[in-house]
Amino acid sequence: MGGVVLDVSKTVRQDQTVLILRPARRTELYCPYSAMLQKQGMHLIEHPGSDSPYLAIEAGCRVGLLMLTQAEDVDHLESCEPLLNRVSISWIGLIAPELVSDVRVRECIGAYLFNFLILPAHPDHTMLMLRHAWGMAYVRESCNAPARERMAMDADLMMVGKSEAMLRLYSQIRKVARTDASVLITGPSGTGKELAAMSVHRQSPRRHAPFIAVNCGAISPQLLQSELFGHEKGAFTGAHQRKIGRIESARGGTLFLDEIGDMPLDMQVNLLRFLQEKRIVRVGGIEAIGIDVRVIAATHVNLAEAVAQGRFREDLYYRINVVCITTPRLAERDADIDDLAQHYFAKFSGTHNRTVRGFSRTAIAAMRNHSWPGNVRELINRVQRATVMAEGRFIQPEDLGFMDMPRHESILSLEAARATTDCVMIHRALTQARNQISQAASLLGVSRMTLYRLIEKYNIRARPIATSSAPFLDRAK
Repeated sequence: MGGVVLDVSKTVRQDQTVLILRPARRTELYCPYSAMLQKQGMHLIEHPGSDSPYLAIEAGCRVGLLMLTQAEDVDHLESCEPLLNRVSISWIGLIAPELVSDVRVRECIGAYLFNFLILPAHPDHTMLMLRHAWGMAYVRESCNAPARERMAMDADLMMVGKSEAMLRLYSQIRKVARTDASVLITGPSGTGKELAAMSVHRQSPRRHAPFIAVNCGAISPQLLQSELFGHEKGAFTGAHQRKIGRIESARGGTLFLDEIGDMPLDMQVNLLRFLQEKRIVRVGGIEAIGIDVRVIAATHVNLAEAVAQGRFREDLYYRINVVCITTPRLAERDADIDDLAQHYFAKFSGTHNRTVRGFSRTAIAAMRNHSWPGNVRELINRVQRATVMAEGRFIQPEDLGFMDMPRHESILSLEAARATTDCVMIHRALTQARNQISQAASLLGVSRMTLYRLIEKYNIRARPIATSSAPFLDRAK
């Protein structure tokens, strides 16, 4: 950011704060609208230097003007990317007409700008666009605030969701956390059984002691006993020194045995003995060591059926199943899908793709109508992939990988079906018209204003095309 010159307005009201950014380093910052902005109540201060963007952000800046008036500005665009990447700032471009054909400028328009004007632009149009950007920033923050508040309410449990199924789960977690009883967590894969176990630990009197997790299905039977109970030096070939096992490492805290249904029968005998006596003997050792630890187990299989089939010991089943908690499928948590998607989008967008602002309406509709066989794990995977692959400001259904998949068995609402169809047809028309709005509107049989309204409604962005013409160029005319 050393090559950036910018103005930072320092006004009390956020809707009168604007950041003016010109990529090229010059002794004087030229902005043809400085006088107009000052007349409208903007206090503009010329302040070159790398700290300027952070001063603007701290001042509550939500809107920025990107000045591209000469070729030198385009040459320095790359140095501005850290600031343009700020999702909290809506950027409006003021661009000289001869620069619009530059591929770097077109990429900047598509990736970073809320809107743009071709110079010379009427000052009233500039102020109107600024007010629109401020209004959208206010709406965006107002919409995001309730979601943040809802998710913060359960920060102590590290879990997201306010559906009835999750409220029941929270209640069960808080009840069992106060006791030292063994807990069995059941539920399909991808529903967050380990997260539920960690929440029990964090709410318990043992929360300051270790939480040790062991995946019983991921460790070979030959190594599982050594992993759990530890071994003495020389206990077997390769045992060059004493090893403390997972049970001993969890002393005073919580031992989480994930996928306990996959534990071999001979290992189940040793685990049962430990649960009864609270003592272990390391492999190759003779000393019995007392261990104070709470055991939480989890499985995706039906242990009662496994007992009936002889694959799981009945006495061990009753020993670990003092209290049973079931994590719900995501299909049972329809009310949580939006919050979960926003939560993980916020987590991934800061590292993967900071130009993406959120989900389009059609993407949200597609998520609500998906059956989620992979549960929350599948949702996390799809959101992470979408933040990497999305090309526009808003994630589309195809970014989530939904376009090539069969729809949910349930009937889509008329509104969701219409939105999906509208988006597909608009994308096709824009592609065929090479992103020329007038031609695309003609293909669809609607007016330019109607098409603009639909593009705004569905948060549609033009897709890159190999052409020298600028996308959405006629918007600025």
